[in-house]
Amino acid sequence: MSILKIAIQKSGRLSDSSRKLFDECGIRISNGAGTLKVVAGNFPAEILLLRDDDIPQYVEQQVADIGIVGENIVLETRKEVDILEQLGFGGCRLSLAIPKEENYTGPDYFMNKRVATSYPALLSDYFRSRNIRAEIEELSGSVEIAPGIGLAEAICDIVSSGSTLLTNGLKEVETVMKSQAVIIANRNISGPKREILEKLLFRIRAVKNASENKYILLNAPESAVPEICKILPGMKSPTVLPLAEEGWCSLHSVVREDEFWERIDRLRAAGAEGILVIPIEKMIV
Repeated sequence: MSILKIAIQKSGRLSDSSRKLFDECGIRISNGAGTLKVVAGNFPAEILLLRDDDIPQYVEQQVADIGIVGENIVLETRKEVDILEQLGFGGCRLSLAIPKEENYTGPDYFMNKRVATSYPALLSDYFRSRNIRAEIEELSGSVEIAPGIGLAEAICDIVSSGSTLLTNGLKEVETVMKSQAVIIANRNISGPKREILEKLLFRIRAVKNASENKYILLNAPESAVPEICKILPGMKSPTVLPLAEEGWCSLHSVVREDEFWERIDRLRAAGAEGILVIPIEKMIV
């Protein structure tokens, strides 16, 4: 029987989110304390628990069939893998930062300066695209202290909230790229494993669609239904059901999370009442 080998981060910011995704997909895996490999209890998959920097290499060399890793890591390591899906968690950005007392004048500020980073390839691409000549100091960690100890005049590092920069007397001035967790795959996955992968992607997309949408129910007078249908297109069109009270209808539909509040305001203005909003557990389109 074929087993899909999946590499995820052993610990760190993507580890818990990856495990939560498996749980929402109905795939049971143990905590794996003290081990680097666990087998899913109810799905033909084996989970490899690795350092995130190593995941693209393991996938390229087919030690793992697929992996969940930050997009920034994939692009920095330059491994021959395919990005299959953005997962919507682990959001961050790779940014340039300078001492907070410095006067920032734009990207040309970095001309002929030393910049410390753990992402030399991505930073080189960024500087090259802007014709900036800078000296890149490659570090494996603790990049944010480089200006304070005189190793560099600026840094390029992963930023989530920005609190670490502030703690070290730095300010964010340019975004090199935005990143999130992605699924990567080996380019030579065999037929049986490809079938398992497609089943996994089907579940993941159903979970993602659910998290990005809300189910909405509302009441409205019949005269308002045409206008409300324009606001609530749904997956095809809203479901419209008559109410016991003559002249009134109930409408059911799906609203994208990022459009939710704007549509709610428009629905109220169009005459909608008794609006209920319900989370969606799974959404298959």
